[in-house]
Amino acid sequence: MSSSEGLPLQRAPKHVAIIMDGNGRWAKAQGLSRVEGHKQGAKRVRDVIEWAKDAGVKQVSLFAFSTENWKRPKLEVTALMTLMATLLPLEVPKMQEKNARLLTLGDISKLPWLARRALQKACKATEQNSGIDVILCLNYGGHQEIIDGMRHFFQSFDDQKDLAKALADLTPERFSEYLQRDEILPVDLLIRTGGEKRISNFHLWDAAYAELYFSDTNWPAYSKHDLMTAIEDYASRERRFGKTSEQVQNLHPESDHDTKDETK
Repeated sequence: MSSSEGLPLQRAPKHVAIIMDGNGRWAKAQGLSRVEGHKQGAKRVRDVIEWAKDAGVKQVSLFAFSTENWKRPKLEVTALMTLMATLLPLEVPKMQEKNARLLTLGDISKLPWLARRALQKACKATEQNSGIDVILCLNYGGHQEIIDGMRHFFQSFDDQKDLAKALADLTPERFSEYLQRDEILPVDLLIRTGGEKRISNFHLWDAAYAELYFSDTNWPAYSKHDLMTAIEDYASRERRFGKTSEQVQNLHPESDHDTKDETK
């Protein structure tokens, strides 16, 4: 069976994570403000979600605002939060039409009230949708996620003997239960646009075996061709997860990333 893009479904990445970089550079090249670049970048999200769904992708996570982004100029931060509060309600009918569910990752309690309310309403309105998950990573950082996970782990035990036993038996699979990622699949493909080649504290835990793809295209100009090129490149790679090439070739292609445990 193939996706509407002709890609065998078993070769399509289940979870594509995107660092949407290049809004500012795109705006500067157009003689526009950085805020206008973010506006155009927000519009691009809708298209990318639709293209990803057509390609057979089940989840797309978007690095919308990192824990470090609070350090940016106050005007830019305010503009980003205002964009979220005003654009999200407008996107809900389109998400319903596309059967898309909105999830969040990160500490959204620190966001301004209007942005937080818009997020919560959009998540509630789309919670029954099952066509594709859109995960907005907001006030999110991979380091902080792991620290919070450790905090949740230690707070789960009042008895020192129980804690000692839990530490002795701790595995990556068990620890992942404390990361509040119950509905989020491991990252298969991590894309960064805008020409930079780093992952910038994004999905440090669940991208452990992700395939990385770096695009020179700035996010507001990102096209269907750009996305499909990245997905097709992913599909051409051999994912070994610590095994040898010979071991992988003796397995069914889909068996390496069908379940969350197998991708750890």
